[in-house]
Amino acid sequence: MRIISANLNGIRSAVTKGFLDWLPSQDAEFICLQELKAQAPNMTEAMLAPPGYQGYFHYAEKKGYSGVGIYARRQPDEVIEGLGVPEIDAEGRYLELVYDGLSIISVYLPSGSSGDHRQAVKFDFLDRFFLHLAQLAACGREVVICGDWNIAHHEIDLKNWKGNLKNSGFLPEERSWLTRVFEEQRWVDVYRSLYPEATGDAYTWWSNRGQARANNVGWRIDYQIATPAIAATASEAFVYKEQRFSDHAPLIIDYTHPF
Repeated sequence: MRIISANLNGIRSAVTKGFLDWLPSQDAEFICLQELKAQAPNMTEAMLAPPGYQGYFHYAEKKGYSGVGIYARRQPDEVIEGLGVPEIDAEGRYLELVYDGLSIISVYLPSGSSGDHRQAVKFDFLDRFFLHLAQLAACGREVVICGDWNIAHHEIDLKNWKGNLKNSGFLPEERSWLTRVFEEQRWVDVYRSLYPEATGDAYTWWSNRGQARANNVGWRIDYQIATPAIAATASEAFVYKEQRFSDHAPLIIDYTHPF
């Protein structure tokens, strides 16, 4: 079972760069999307349902902003849009497909890089999402949460860690929150469990400023975080960089978990 997580930085832009043309070659069961920057009227038939898939989406109320989606081969038993928190759900940040014994989630955590106000919004999201993660961990299903978490966990997870110690995405409070997710709630960072020492190959995002991507001055901020049993079935993971659809690169993980 292949699962892909991809921040598109605009689905319309990514499609013009060949994202939908690339999908069939991946033979994925699920493709989790973040940062759609689109609403329902902007979506073409191909974006809504690529061949072999049905798309499910949680759009932001603000035009050209945020939004998440999932392409799935099988119809879920239930679709959950949002966390039930109006100010969070207005930004289109959470979508869950529920199957018998399995949940697949696409999440897009806020960035705090634009200023103190957005950093406060991010911290509020982290507090609320921590409680939701605890509920998911106890739900009795296997769960895979794909997304742009906007946090690099350790020094190994970004090139210029010394220069980012006081910047959003690498703040001590954010990194400590992720540690609590893994240690207190026993969620598994699937890529890191497979490749504990990977550095540059693991980066999933590069700034558009300067020559960051050309010089691989990147960050690992896109994750697939899973419950322990399904995480243990992960056989291979990699970041796809041969084509450029966005300022992020797709994170692809293969699981042997039956579905």
